[in-house]
Amino acid sequence: MRLGKGFQFELYLQGEPLIPGLPDDVALNCLLRLPVECHTACKAVCKRWHFLLGNKERFFTSRKELGFKDPWLFVLAFHKCTGEIEWQVLDLTNFSWHSIPTMPCKDNICPHGISCVSFPSEGALFVCGGMMASDVDSPLDLVFKYEIQKNNWTVMKKMNTARSFFASGVINGMIYVAGGNSADLFELDSAEVMDPAIGNWHPVASMGTNMASYDSAVFNGKLLVTEGWLWPFFVSPRGRVYDPITNTWENMALGLREGWTGSSVVVYGHLFVVSEHERMKLKVYYPDNDSWETTQGPPLPEQICKPFAVNAYDNIIYVVGHYLHVAMGYISKRNQTGSSENKWRFSVEWQVIDGPKLSDLTPSTSQVLFA
Repeated sequence: MRLGKGFQFELYLQGEPLIPGLPDDVALNCLLRLPVECHTACKAVCKRWHFLLGNKERFFTSRKELGFKDPWLFVLAFHKCTGEIEWQVLDLTNFSWHSIPTMPCKDNICPHGISCVSFPSEGALFVCGGMMASDVDSPLDLVFKYEIQKNNWTVMKKMNTARSFFASGVINGMIYVAGGNSADLFELDSAEVMDPAIGNWHPVASMGTNMASYDSAVFNGKLLVTEGWLWPFFVSPRGRVYDPITNTWENMALGLREGWTGSSVVVYGHLFVVSEHERMKLKVYYPDNDSWETTQGPPLPEQICKPFAVNAYDNIIYVVGHYLHVAMGYISKRNQTGSSENKWRFSVEWQVIDGPKLSDLTPSTSQVLFA
């Protein structure tokens, strides 16, 4: 792939080679692999390096034009003492950290109650709802969009209903939100959908029950919402399942909602849950008999302390803990043999990546984007 003519003209205008002894196309390919954390130092080398590395939008646009497609883990984190929030980004190729611009919020937003969804291959994430730090009883209807190629935030059209602690998910390119807490402290039963290409929100079928979301997932083309276990645990948690094809809700299977005791991800078409307790093993759900089983392999590494922010892409689960230490869980599967049951068995191997240096950050949510 070739770079745009305007970029080529400005980049090559200076005349001197990007890297002495190398053709410019080879040198450019090398420079576009530099970790973002090195850009501040490297852009001082010469004017052409400064032109390329001094602007993240130019850097990531160039990577896109040359076909780079590497994963980056975006973590919404907060300082426990001040409550201030920020986005930290882990380069999953070089295992280095950098930050991105702050969200365009007029008021401080509480790090809890926010829902995020992403379009990984497009390098875009959406932040929806939440609540004000100064008034946690006042949910927000705000929606922000971040694009990694532009390295900036866009204020999108607001949701029809202000929400916090609600379910969200992407199904067939559409963003769905459901339930949550309302401005009058009551739980909501409404749901709505947005086409990111248009930006407008439209209502969909009511959930049929008022419910805040403990966790949610998109599984088999449907949005799963669970309220989680509530003290004193006398009543089984409620769960609802939305089918966008029929625009209807139904009750979640009993085993699924009773065993959903943590943050979920979908890998290999199966629903996995990372327990809300430390040092627990990963578990996976089997719809055929509505049951959960633990995976083979070690429990979550001891360096990863709650609270957790969990996400996944391909066969890797990313669990972000306190201080933003990250556990990468590599999932492998094998078909069970010697049994009348025909189902997959799963195992996990963990790798730990340290958080940013001198960081006292706590994760709220995380998303994987490619650029």
